[in-house]
Parts: sequence; C-alpha cells; structure tokens
Amino acid sequence: MNGTTSAKKTNIGDFIREVRQEAAKVTWPSRKETLITTAMVFAMSILAALFFFFVDQILSFGVRIILGLGA
Repeated sequence: MNGTTSAKKTNIGDFIREVRQEAAKVTWPSRKETLITTAMVFAMSILAALFFFFVDQILSFGVRIILGLGA
C-alpha cells in the first residue's frame, strides 16, 4: 500500500459547480401537487388512527370478556 486512493480529488470550486449542476436537474413539485400530497398524508394518518383505535377497542373488549374484568 502506497497510501494513495483511487478516488478522484476535486477542488472546492469543481465541487460547488457539480453541486449546482445536479441541483438544476431537480424537478420540484408544483404548489397544487404539494397541497394534494399533504392532504393525502393527513387523510391517511386520520384513517390509520381510526383503524388502530377501533382495533384497540375490540381487543380491549375481548380481553375484558375473557378475563371477566369490568363485569
């Protein structure tokens, strides 16, 4: 081992130039797409919360019946 690496070393100017080139390729969502996606996340979160709430209530009821608690 001679202590050299096979990776190409670039200076800070080249690095910044490459970062700008890659950032220019990014396609940002429109405002409408962002609002729709946000609404979908909230809706799915609410649906998941309701689902787990009802499953928890059903399991809790079942355990109370089996163990005879609260009768």
